[in-house]
Formats: sequence, structure tokens, C-alpha cells
Amino acid sequence: MRPHKSPTPTAPMPPASPSHCDSATLSTAREGKAKKFSLVVLCSGRGSNLQALIDAAKTDALPVDILAVCSDKPDCLALDRARDAGIATRALRPRDFATRVDFDRALFADVAGFQPDLVVLAGYMRIIDPAVVDAWHGRMINIHPSLLPKYPGLHTHQRAIEAGDAEHGSSVHFVTGELDGGPVIAQAVLPIVPNDTADALASRLLPLEHHLLLAATRAIAGGEIVLHDEGVLRAGRALVAPLRLTSDGELA
Repeated sequence: MRPHKSPTPTAPMPPASPSHCDSATLSTAREGKAKKFSLVVLCSGRGSNLQALIDAAKTDALPVDILAVCSDKPDCLALDRARDAGIATRALRPRDFATRVDFDRALFADVAGFQPDLVVLAGYMRIIDPAVVDAWHGRMINIHPSLLPKYPGLHTHQRAIEAGDAEHGSSVHFVTGELDGGPVIAQAVLPIVPNDTADALASRLLPLEHHLLLAATRAIAGGEIVLHDEGVLRAGRALVAPLRLTSDGELA
């Protein structure tokens, strides 16, 4: 994560450009309190995971500031949820750019302008150019509806049923240039029952996804989880397997 400078005990500093003073120091000096861990969330759809983050951020359940919500779909419901919560929004249309890379660079330039500690992909349905992803190494996570490495990509619920799997779930992972292939932080698991359908399975999984994303984000915000050359570290020790969401919403 980006290092933060400690605020000085002297009087608040005058405004300065980010090139001369760390944004965390400016924020602390102006507000007289520690800067919260900050997020920018990317969405493409209805934003139910976003809403879980918004609701939790209003309480001690998730001590973060959601600085902005960005999207490739200007009319998506997620942006309405953000506006209703008083959160800044940005939306760009891919068709307005000559190439996919041009779009990604423009969108993530907007993201960078908010200087978030973490970018959360919560139902963001575009593949991001690897060069753009690399600039956010260890500072971007995604929630994916499968027990990765099984079923990257789309139609995960149907694929799990057709494969005869006994269980299904969702994963939160650090984002890399490989589609849904970054190091997995944690997973939520549920059984596939006889005569299950993709819609029924998705409906049962969704509440677990919300709790999983909150728990993983909270662990990263608190410094408990980081990405290192050795892989995902929890309290300084490399994970040998993804953490599991417990019945009380914690990671174990």
C-alpha cells in the first residue's frame, strides 16, 4: 500500500499541491484527525456489492472512506446508488475511445485523481489492460463468483452445476494481468443442492459475497492482509490456502 507520512504536531499546513506534500498529510493537517483508509469502487451493473460497502462504511463495520465510484456504464444502477450516498461518480463510454487501452488509461487516470489506497472491482465487467493493472499492483482487488481457480470469466454458476460440483462460492483476489487469476485472499463457500439452477445458486450466494467483500476489504484496510513477493500475507505470514468466510462474517 502507498506509505503515508505522519502529520506534524505543529499548526495545520497551508494548502499545497500533491507534488509538494503527501495527500494524507494534507488531509490530516486540514481536518485535525487521521485519514481513513480510502477506496475507489468500479462497477458495471446494479451495484449490490457496492451498496454493502456503502452501508458498512456508515458504521464501524468498515472504517473506510469511499471516495468515488467509477464505471464503464453511465446509466448503471451502481452510479445511482453512489449519488444517493453523496459519493462522487465518474463514467466513461468505451465507444468514445479508439482502443480498449485508451479507455482503460483514461478511466484509471480518473481513479488515480482520487488517490485511493485501494481500488475495488465490484461487478466491473471489463478486462483491464495488463499495463494499467500493473500500476496498481497490490492495491486492487476483485470479487468473482466462483471458487477460483475454477471458472474464471462468465456463467460461473451454470458451469459449476454442469460440472457436477458439490459446492460453489465466491472469491476475493488481488488483480493481476491474468483474467481472474490473481492471488486469492479469501472465499465464501456454499453447497450445490439437487435440482439447483444458476439463478437459485446466484441468489443464495449473493449475501455471502457481500460479507466476503466486506471482510476482505476490512482486513486490507487494517493492514492485516497485504500482497508480497511471497504471495498473500496475513499478519506477516504467507497464506497456504485462501481464507474462508465464517458464519459470523470473519475470515479464518
